[in-house]
Amino acid sequence: MALLPDLGTEIVIPVCAVIGIVFSLVQWFLVSKVKVTPDSTGDSAAKNGKNGYGDYLLEEEDGINDNNAVVKCAEIQNAISEGATSFLFTEYQYVGIFMVAFAIIIFLFLGSVEGFSTKSQPCTYDKKKFCKPALATALFSTASFLLGAVTSVVSGFLGMKIATYANARTTLEARKGVGKAFITAFRSGAVMGFLLAANGLLVLYIAINLFKLYYGDDWEGLFESITGYGLGGSSMALFGRVGGGIYTKAADVGADLVGKVERNIPEDDPRNPAVIADNVGDNVGDIAGMGSDLFGSYAESSCAALVVASISSFGNTHDFTAMNYPLLISSMGILVCLITTLFATDFFEIKSVEEIEPALKKQLIISTVLMTIGVAIVTWTCLPSSFTIFNFGTQKVVKNWQLFLCVCVGLWAGLIIGFVTEYYTSNAYSPVQDVADSCRTGAATNVIFGLALGYKSVIIPIFAIAISIFVSFSFAAMYGIAVAALGMLSTIATGLAIDAYGPISDNAGGIAEMAGMSHRIRERTDALDAAGNTTAAIGKGFAIGSAALVSLALFGAFVSRAAISTVDVLTPKVFIGLIVGAMLPYWFSAMTMKSVGSAALKMVEEVRRQFNTIPGLMEGHTKPDYATCVKISTDASIKEMIPPGALVMLTPLIVGTFFGVETLSGVLAGSLVSGVQIAISASNTGGAWDNAKKYIEAGASNHARTLGPKGSDAHKAAVIGDTIGDPLKDTSGPSLNILIKLMAVESLVFAPFFATHGGLLFKLF
Repeated sequence: MALLPDLGTEIVIPVCAVIGIVFSLVQWFLVSKVKVTPDSTGDSAAKNGKNGYGDYLLEEEDGINDNNAVVKCAEIQNAISEGATSFLFTEYQYVGIFMVAFAIIIFLFLGSVEGFSTKSQPCTYDKKKFCKPALATALFSTASFLLGAVTSVVSGFLGMKIATYANARTTLEARKGVGKAFITAFRSGAVMGFLLAANGLLVLYIAINLFKLYYGDDWEGLFESITGYGLGGSSMALFGRVGGGIYTKAADVGADLVGKVERNIPEDDPRNPAVIADNVGDNVGDIAGMGSDLFGSYAESSCAALVVASISSFGNTHDFTAMNYPLLISSMGILVCLITTLFATDFFEIKSVEEIEPALKKQLIISTVLMTIGVAIVTWTCLPSSFTIFNFGTQKVVKNWQLFLCVCVGLWAGLIIGFVTEYYTSNAYSPVQDVADSCRTGAATNVIFGLALGYKSVIIPIFAIAISIFVSFSFAAMYGIAVAALGMLSTIATGLAIDAYGPISDNAGGIAEMAGMSHRIRERTDALDAAGNTTAAIGKGFAIGSAALVSLALFGAFVSRAAISTVDVLTPKVFIGLIVGAMLPYWFSAMTMKSVGSAALKMVEEVRRQFNTIPGLMEGHTKPDYATCVKISTDASIKEMIPPGALVMLTPLIVGTFFGVETLSGVLAGSLVSGVQIAISASNTGGAWDNAKKYIEAGASNHARTLGPKGSDAHKAAVIGDTIGDPLKDTSGPSLNILIKLMAVESLVFAPFFATHGGLLFKLF
């Protein structure tokens, strides 16, 4: 038996979740101590220590009126916050309609498996026992789908609120030095990370316990209906990511092309009409979208592990503690990340610009090392020394140390993917410097080098994923892969904190530029932002790597549930699925890229129109019309997110219903294999182009200075590369990992229906 009794599990999981929530509120309170309202007494307040704990402000030596800057920062922050809130509300209205419609589909499809009968049925895996009727599974799957969707939406929304709350505070702290600004941005990122990890865990745990009241000992049905939670989380994430990605990049591309290339004004210049839309976009795409995305991964990997466990010895012997092993790992993850966060904010202080990136990298290393110890503790206290795992119809004997290794393989593979991504996207290393160097001969060579870099950056992550799949599958079949994915996501709170830090410091730089603060402050926020770009790429690497493992685990659960013993590539049914599945990521990317392109076109025309027709705009005498640009972005993204979303949501339904489970298993495998490659290469190419441009702009080394100041030919070529990379790294790339997971989890939820009624076309012939 396990050392931890069931009562212990029932206490540990909610307590860890609550600790996570409390910790994030404490961090939020610390961020809120930075005041964004000017003191009436003016400069004397800064000396008395009211404004910022009595710190010496940079602005005093520059002789700029402090109050003026603070007022402007507050104004800009309000504009960004309002824009982001109104966009998300519009988006959620549309998505809400979709949610209700899809919930009805889930209920009808799953209810029809046994003709809506309310009688108990023989269990799927053990025909001697009786399980609850399919109608119950339909009802509870629908409920957990809505629950997951709401949790996902709330996670994204709270993240956006915190980011828009913290951006101006980071700018104001930058006046006191780079360390203070870093801590403010990082703390706000941590608020989001911990809220999301803890909420996801708590809601899932409560749902399991509530469903248990009805299901009792029928754990197989219980955990089958819980999979709806992952589906809800990811379907919201898809719309958040695609809608937010189109929004942010339409504004970004429009602002850059007209502002930087045609008019030669700096990035985030207040004269640029698209500048507010651009900063709003960072919050709705990178924060709200990323939050929902990682929440979806997290929910799905937990669901995949629970489904496989429920038909293994844990489920058969009703061992509650061992059954909740995935949730206990996540609980441990929250505690580990809490300690890790203190390393960045309290134990060490950042004094110079050079220390920013190492500090963020240390976060990853510390959390991984501590988590390894944490996983060991959880494994030895919660699992019996030997147990069996369901493996395609047979039960496989597994030892607890093997499961420990499965989790660790995922955990360390995540770290490797993170560091490889960093090597290919950070301007401290040769790949990005080579891309920057190729800008000497114009935009074309820049594009060629950037694409090559992206394709090359796929190699090591794929080997890392392949090795972790092989090791974890050899030890513990599909359950091993599910817990490996959970291992990769166990440090989600730290990963998200690092990830949300990027857009917050990006916004802080924008606010500094718009409020007309001195160039020294802009240099500090730029340094924070460049580090943030790299960490955002690391975050995307994590999201893609975990998506690959999660969807493979879900695929395994689907194959078990649909009662397919082997997926044979040589049968035509499966092969046509494979080849079509491999095409889907391309079709999806084409849709999202084109959406960004056409939205950016409208934006460019509007920005040009304002520069040409509003008198005194270039001189800075009149304000541009920001609202029109915000509206263009909002309308475009709402309209354009529907087709890609429909493609992903409808494919499994159509294939499963008309072609059956074998073809669907081919489609899932195909989309997984091709989607991962495109996703990694797209996000790394985009990240590298962005940082090559920053490398030239910062001019920190002799090599960078030879490439010219802002406005040189090489810099213009770099801006073009960056603009091409924008939709790759922030729209197509990150949305693809949702495509992979979403199709797999949807197939799993609808598996009972496909297994009984699927394959209509083949039945006719």
